[in-house]
Amino acid sequence: MKVFDPLIETVAVTKIYDLGGNRVVAVDSVSIKIDRGDHVAIMGPSGSGKSTFMNLLGCLDRPTHGALIVDGADVTQFTIDQLASFRSRTIGFVFQQFNLMARMNAVDNVALPLIYQGVPAPERRERARDALAAMALDDRFDHLPAQMSGGQQQRVAIARALVGNPRLILADEPTGALDSETSRDVLDRLDGLQARGITLVTVTHDPRVADRARRIVDFFDGRVVSDNARRALETSAAEQDARAATP
Repeated sequence: MKVFDPLIETVAVTKIYDLGGNRVVAVDSVSIKIDRGDHVAIMGPSGSGKSTFMNLLGCLDRPTHGALIVDGADVTQFTIDQLASFRSRTIGFVFQQFNLMARMNAVDNVALPLIYQGVPAPERRERARDALAAMALDDRFDHLPAQMSGGQQQRVAIARALVGNPRLILADEPTGALDSETSRDVLDRLDGLQARGITLVTVTHDPRVADRARRIVDFFDGRVVSDNARRALETSAAEQDARAATP
């Protein structure tokens, strides 16, 4: 029997915005659990609440109501400083437009999150180089973003997300700015994160991206309208069969 060990648990999480006197419910009483080491895709049309939900999971915004528990901590009770510290130690982010600093080379871009963790400069550079090498970018250490292809920039962004040894990676349309061949390479590298025990949550419109996930959660009008956990169960069973067949 599978033992559930959630890294993330949301309890009736709701996010309401007041836009010029109009009350907009972006996320409406969502309760889900995401296991450690799982890969979950969040899908839905524009305006469905999926990006707002990712911002809540990433501690970039606070819910209006409800509880958000990440790695055993109810982060809704944290101060702004506590949230920033927790985010830098626990969560890595990968964005569609890479969000690299144009005037920084690859090493400095990847090392940036470690500044907020108080890591000394020599260790920052060493860890950044190791993270880039893991993304097959050891020949791009001194290159600026403008000197790299889109796929290389996204691999730099993945290295930056990983350099702080996070438990959770949040990827927002990670292949949206890439061609199909480069997208496959980036997705293969994201898939490899599970082997390291990292939990991956991907927000996407693309069914081909979502198909990589073990579980697909569909949003509509701020609510979860379907939660396909069958993938996780089938994958788990296949993994168990493979282990049992190994001498």
